[in-house]
Amino acid sequence: MTNEIMLLGGMTLVTFLIRYPLLAMSGRLTLPPRLLQALNYVPPAVLTAIIVPTIFMNGNSLWLGVDNPRLMGSLAAIGIGLWRKNLLLTILAGMGVFLFWQGVFG
Repeated sequence: MTNEIMLLGGMTLVTFLIRYPLLAMSGRLTLPPRLLQALNYVPPAVLTAIIVPTIFMNGNSLWLGVDNPRLMGSLAAIGIGLWRKNLLLTILAGMGVFLFWQGVFG
């Protein structure tokens, strides 16, 4: 029990020491406009790096068939999102198609 508490405390300390100096200086630091513009692309890039392997991979192999419920759900979400531009409808349609496809091919 003591080792876990010390490990948790150490991880908390390391995380705090890494992040706090940047947060403390954030009001005094002025970043160039090009850097701020480039930082706007970080969230979509990170989400893409997380989501794309989840959609297209099944274990260690590429899964591009029509029996892939994640692929079909994501294609439906992309289509509805581009067509209706409604986030809630996009999420519901993507999840609905995913669950339907999983029920049919699962």
